[in-house]
Amino acid sequence: MLTFICYPKCTTCKGAQKWLDSRKAEYETRDIKTDNPTYEEVAQWYRRSGLPLKKFFNTSGLLYKSLALKDKLPGMSEEEQLRLLATDGMLVKRPLLIGGELVLVGFDETKWSDAL
Repeated sequence: MLTFICYPKCTTCKGAQKWLDSRKAEYETRDIKTDNPTYEEVAQWYRRSGLPLKKFFNTSGLLYKSLALKDKLPGMSEEEQLRLLATDGMLVKRPLLIGGELVLVGFDETKWSDAL
């Protein structure tokens, strides 16, 4: 079973969900704001994804900008960044599609099509 992690008010998330529904994908939905990812989850997703850790940050988000993370992240250890991501779901890039070894961060229709 896939887990679709999103912020329900996000237009990109809504589009991704419509895309999943149009392909009759079976998934459960998780609201990233009310059910914040844990440190263990974020660390596991990061390791499984093969992506740079920076890809997990919602760089266009208000919280990212208000914390001046563009300037702070380069000086932070991987451990500190993972712990920071686990403090607030709004720092995490969304949507995420998680299942087995699959970890997709952000909605890219081509990547999602290739993966599914």
